[in-house]
Amino acid sequence: MRLLLKVVKYFLAFLLSLLILATISALFMYYTADRSIPQVIIPEPLPSVSMHDGYTQYDSSFLKLNRPGLWELHLKGDPSERGLAFGQLCKDLMYKQEKAFVNQIIKIVPSAGYLSFLKYITIIYNRNIGKNIPEEYRKEIYATSLACSKEFDYIGKAYDRQLNYHAAHDLGHAMQEYMLVGCSSFGVWGGLTQDSSLLLGRNFDFYVGDEFAENKIVTFCYPDSGYKFAAVGWAGMVGVLSGMNEKGLTVTLNAAKSSPPISSKTPISIIAREILQYSSNIEEAYNIANSMDAFVSESILIGSSIDGVAAIIEKTPKSTILYTVEGDMIISTNHFQSSEFCSNKENEMVIKSLEGGHSLYRFDRIKELIASGTPLTPQRVARILRDPYGKGNKSIGLTNEKSINQYISHHAVIFDVKKRIMWVSTTPWQLGEMVAYNLDSVFKKKNFDTNSNMESLTIKIDSSLVNGTYAKVLKFKTLASKFNTAIKKKIRIHESEADSLLMINPDYYYSYQLLGEYYESAEMYDKAIGMYEKSLERDVSTNEARKEIIEKLNKLKKL
Repeated sequence: MRLLLKVVKYFLAFLLSLLILATISALFMYYTADRSIPQVIIPEPLPSVSMHDGYTQYDSSFLKLNRPGLWELHLKGDPSERGLAFGQLCKDLMYKQEKAFVNQIIKIVPSAGYLSFLKYITIIYNRNIGKNIPEEYRKEIYATSLACSKEFDYIGKAYDRQLNYHAAHDLGHAMQEYMLVGCSSFGVWGGLTQDSSLLLGRNFDFYVGDEFAENKIVTFCYPDSGYKFAAVGWAGMVGVLSGMNEKGLTVTLNAAKSSPPISSKTPISIIAREILQYSSNIEEAYNIANSMDAFVSESILIGSSIDGVAAIIEKTPKSTILYTVEGDMIISTNHFQSSEFCSNKENEMVIKSLEGGHSLYRFDRIKELIASGTPLTPQRVARILRDPYGKGNKSIGLTNEKSINQYISHHAVIFDVKKRIMWVSTTPWQLGEMVAYNLDSVFKKKNFDTNSNMESLTIKIDSSLVNGTYAKVLKFKTLASKFNTAIKKKIRIHESEADSLLMINPDYYYSYQLLGEYYESAEMYDKAIGMYEKSLERDVSTNEARKEIIEKLNKLKKL
């Protein structure tokens, strides 16, 4: 007995020592985190924002809301001037964007104590993020952050918050259960397009709540160094998610299968910004990507007017691989394709995890739609990006991750690189009008002009999906949220609500899985078993999801 007590005593002492060591290490990392701010000259007093008929102006930059509902932001000057203009012109939009983001995080993590804990973990995790962002963009982000609301200072200082928000897409890799990071994109040229020129299309499926996608900003940047460019994002986003520069080089991002990041590096949106601002062709884009360290794995689809083709830069924390094709088509979903990556034994687990998943499925579906839609035009590219069906035009349910159109896109973009035209979607998702911008016309204007888009080239709204499906998707999301709440709080919902859920989305496996989980929480096990079985009869998005349903089903059958 004494020996046992002695062992327990030493074991507890060992655990206490580990805890103390971990606490000291955490405190050291927290208090030594890089919180330095870049050297920025801020004019005193700041130039005032002037209101005009249809637009607002700050110095030589201006902001305008166009008729279809896109914000158009023209930024000019050095990094500090651009950042100040961004912040002062978009102050209200930045507040709305940050509030939408924070509200979604609170929705995911309702515990105030745990949120506070996550704040310190994020600071420790991103302790060196500033050192991994080039000085030019640090200055721009800092100047932008001066317009941030103090309402969110409990999360961190404005500049620190903005730095961390630029890593949100990267951190979404580690939180895909909550922040949906998908994306589908492709490029076609030669015999697959009507005039043989390079066309690219992409859906940016980054979902952190519907409010987050309400205010899209098309930024036209006139930097004091590098190339002029246009990019689609949101208020406060200095990095690039989708964009094209004056040389006809395009950049779009697609999350790839990745392990949770271990430490902060350069956010992928900042790498994309560097490529867009300083590259004119694929080789230059690759060299820039290769010179920077990434947080996580990402496919960067590059389209080039100079090269006349598109290629994919497969970026991981350890490597940078340029993937090219011999034909007239390249597709990027959420997995790597190069022989260098696939033949590396270190990646066997990642490759195996893709089997039966939605990334390979969407890849095949895009290939199918390209084959049936050639020769492709911008209008036909839009039709592919809006397609909600599965392979063979099968109905697989609304919001299924196997669909190209999952009804979660922040934006969709189409590029005609030869003509320097980009089309940007308006709400809802990628279904609204796609507004056309001719970058040659925009960037070559010598006189002040707030008219940027070309209405004659607008791709029309998908009225059939908007009028027929939009309301269904919203209703389904509302009901799904209601059932998830009922499961957590173990409350009962009227049976008619379950009938409505299935009536709205009868082909979606998750409709049945969700009801199975609800009936299980209500101890209605026979009904739960029936729902799980029906769920498995439909197109489940991943092998992991199918395995989870089978485990739930087998557990109930043993009762």
